[in-house]
Amino acid sequence: MYLEGHTPYLAGHGNFKKNEESQHHSLNALKLNEQDFLGEATCVLSEIVTKRNRSLTLNLHGKNGPGGSKNFGTLTVHAEESCLSRMAVEMKLRCSQLGNKDMFSTSDPFLRISRLTESGKYVPICKTEDNPLLIECFDFNSNGNHVFIGQLHKSVSELEKLHKETSGANLVFPTHRGQEKVLKGQLFVDQFIGKEQFSFLDYISSGFELNFMIAVDFTASNGTPQNQDSLHYIDPSGRLNSYQKAIIEAGEVIQFYDSDRRFPAWGFGGRYGGTLSHCFILNGTNGYEVEGVQGIMAAYANALHTVPLAGPTLFGPVINTAAQLASQATSNEITKYFVLLIITDGVLTDMKETVDALVRASDLPLSILIVGVGNADFKQMEVLDADDGRRLESSTGRVAARDIVQFVPMREVHSGQISAVQALLEELPDQFLTYNRSRNIKPLHS
Repeated sequence: MYLEGHTPYLAGHGNFKKNEESQHHSLNALKLNEQDFLGEATCVLSEIVTKRNRSLTLNLHGKNGPGGSKNFGTLTVHAEESCLSRMAVEMKLRCSQLGNKDMFSTSDPFLRISRLTESGKYVPICKTEDNPLLIECFDFNSNGNHVFIGQLHKSVSELEKLHKETSGANLVFPTHRGQEKVLKGQLFVDQFIGKEQFSFLDYISSGFELNFMIAVDFTASNGTPQNQDSLHYIDPSGRLNSYQKAIIEAGEVIQFYDSDRRFPAWGFGGRYGGTLSHCFILNGTNGYEVEGVQGIMAAYANALHTVPLAGPTLFGPVINTAAQLASQATSNEITKYFVLLIITDGVLTDMKETVDALVRASDLPLSILIVGVGNADFKQMEVLDADDGRRLESSTGRVAARDIVQFVPMREVHSGQISAVQALLEELPDQFLTYNRSRNIKPLHS
């Protein structure tokens, strides 16, 4: 069975069997070419996890696909999420009786907390499971040469116990012989608050939806659609261009998170009705929404015949339009979260306006996926993505509430370096959760 997307634990049952000789062998020991083929089925993982009971029943068919009168039976797949902990912890830590490391003044101590990884090394953390934590205390020096005071190892449950018992734990100083010198200084836990953290699947299976929107670049830098070297060339043989591939690969996964599968679709940078437009309805006069992924594909192909390519490349208008739809839903439709897919080939000429629009939109239930097609310099897109940890800052000095952009260059997808769907969607669940958690929005019936 072919599954695509996040990978929770999957368990299935259906009308199938193994050879008698193999019944007591593990799955890894099975030689599939020696087993009796009973049928097969295909789906994407989003079809399963969007069901309220996280179960999907599929009709099995032969190797040549559906068809014929033979009944191959059914296969029911149920998805369960495997996670170590749903708890996030807020703590206030305090130390007392620390040794003074400064000769002419008192120490300026600070704590650094690290967790143990599978490789046996400690890495700094913000949150962790119940593995031992390394808590180190240093005396701060402005030149960066901080002086080590002492340390201790405690798990989260042990820190909780310190809080409940209002007791302290002594810091230790490791010696060269692998031993530890117990210090007078102690660590206290003045506050310990555990909060349940709901997962992406908790929200989706309870009725929350991702509302998919799309905006396509109609600037002249794409090349005349009638030319075979154009990024917009529609091949009569059916071979998909980069825009069509991005629509299909992202849309076929996201569509299952949207119950009505009606998607707003726009174009930008073309002459719509004889006038240059940076946000026009892709579907012409038939309304801004199209039905399903095939509706997007049809509207895109038709628009190439009626909308002359122009320019320049502006993102601001289409982001503001998407943000307006998202803002309308915040008052009475908290179960809706919007995802805008922008497919583009060029360099932005409204970088300041785009950043300002993204900073404003960061307070809304909205994420923006950007696919770069062609061989242009996409350094601007990487800035918008903010994967370096620095949030975008507007021209007025306002900092984005959160990161809402994910950028993927299609040339890396075509070279086999990454999977388009995985790269596009890998940050989306965290962006969705960050928004809902910041507003204390919980899954339905939780």
